[in-house]
Amino acid sequence: MRTQFWIFLLLLLILNFFCQAARPVMTIRPESLVGPQGNTTFLDGTTWCVARPGASQAELQRALDWACGIGRVDCSVIERHGDCYEPDTIVSHASFAFNAYYQTNGNNRIACYFGGTATLTKINPSYGKCSYDVSKSEVSAARSLSKYKPRWLLLMCIGLL
Repeated sequence: MRTQFWIFLLLLLILNFFCQAARPVMTIRPESLVGPQGNTTFLDGTTWCVARPGASQAELQRALDWACGIGRVDCSVIERHGDCYEPDTIVSHASFAFNAYYQTNGNNRIACYFGGTATLTKINPSYGKCSYDVSKSEVSAARSLSKYKPRWLLLMCIGLL
């Protein structure tokens, strides 16, 4: 029985090796990236993340503080003298921060939630000098999910030893 268990684990290890080897590898050079024009991954077109109409000022402020703090959004453009400072409203500032987070964190509904204070739109909210499109540096600095590889293979090898 014990021998069968070790054979089973060895077969799983071999199977995993071949599955990992068959997986295609994609390399993207940051200099070749063009800032996305909103999210183009959905079949229904380009989307941006903005503050939800009807959200309270207090909720929006909490979500904005989170996005500019823990969410690591560069909020310098919504500070005084920034390109997106005017109009100086919580809705405008929150919309910019929400979209910046959304664009750099997967362009999915989860990245556009903010405690229910955000929503997706197909209308580009950019105006004047204030562009809601993400820059090349922000795209290249975005957290990549590819670095989080399964660790169970290592643990299984250690278990075999």
